[in-house]
Amino acid sequence: MTTQLVALGWDANDPGRLARFWAEALRWDVGAEVEGVISLVPTDGTQFQIDFARVPQPKGASANRLHLDLTTTSRDDQTQTVEHLIELGGRHLDIGQRPEEDHIVLADPEGNELCIIGPTNAFLSTCGRFGSITCVGTRAVGYFWSAALGWPFVWDQDDETAIRAPDLTGPMITWGGGPQTPKSEKNRLHLDIAPAADGDQLAEVERLIALGARRIDIGQGDVDWIVMADPDDNEFCVLTPR
Repeated sequence: MTTQLVALGWDANDPGRLARFWAEALRWDVGAEVEGVISLVPTDGTQFQIDFARVPQPKGASANRLHLDLTTTSRDDQTQTVEHLIELGGRHLDIGQRPEEDHIVLADPEGNELCIIGPTNAFLSTCGRFGSITCVGTRAVGYFWSAALGWPFVWDQDDETAIRAPDLTGPMITWGGGPQTPKSEKNRLHLDIAPAADGDQLAEVERLIALGARRIDIGQGDVDWIVMADPDDNEFCVLTPR
């Protein structure tokens, strides 16, 4: 049994502003606000949404363990994308990238990193605008998520892994580099997953524990989802069947 990826959860100080920024970045639609959460609705065949939820804490100084890579179709597209996102509140960011690297690193209005990938990147060329959820992580965590979601590997070598939905829709999820330092705060981005409608939430939790995850308490209180951490200590939520 596998589970399905329902949403990419995103902590935001201003969910409305971030939703508008990322809708322009991904070329998705802004959906309805439900109980304070603003969702982005995919327009490209991606099978999950992005949910922006309000939190009081600002992003810390450390780079996020997860960030998005956006593809471009030409140099003009890359340049125009960067210019447009800066007009919307983004900014250039130096994370030690080399001048010869074929991507441009930006930060969104709340400081979350993103990469605008150049048109010569063959690896992401089969993806749409949303190229990858790119994660700092070990090879082991890539194996965990492949088993958890039932997504096959599209890359597995040189201590880097990448998986993608079996029907090849939507972005890849990639891991590489391994966690550099122990975590000091909760991730700003996390995956929300759920069993199918005829599945069992607690049985799914036990399966994920057998794969190397663990249950954690982040102060979520009495909610109908279960918070867990993957083998690299990244938070994720197991929702009720759907």
